[in-house]
Amino acid sequence: MRTDINPEQKNGVTATTQDVLTHHPDNIGDIAATMADYTAESRFFTPDGLLRGSEAIRSFFVRMFEEFAKPGMSFELLRQEVDGDTAYIVWRAETADNSFELGSDTFIVRNGKIVTQAFGGKISPKR
Repeated sequence: MRTDINPEQKNGVTATTQDVLTHHPDNIGDIAATMADYTAESRFFTPDGLLRGSEAIRSFFVRMFEEFAKPGMSFELLRQEVDGDTAYIVWRAETADNSFELGSDTFIVRNGKIVTQAFGGKISPKR
């Protein structure tokens, strides 16, 4: 996990979309570092509905980190694009509970924070 980049500021300059996109996956499992990428006004669109604010988003990541911390997890980043304040990633993963056959996230970053994130994917439970 990287802890050398503060997503808000880097060398006194507000973090770019690329800085935030780099910081975000580098801190999987570290809830405080992950939540540093969001604000109380952030929105996160998921297949289960819209999460508003840092507390709702935090609860989502706590559950995800619990799943991804189980033995046998694998993650592969397939594509990453950044254009201005918008970033897009495509990935796949395996956990003990689910096969994430395809996942994608779109991020809108302003002032070094993720203001909007949208996640979609094909997730197949293993049970």
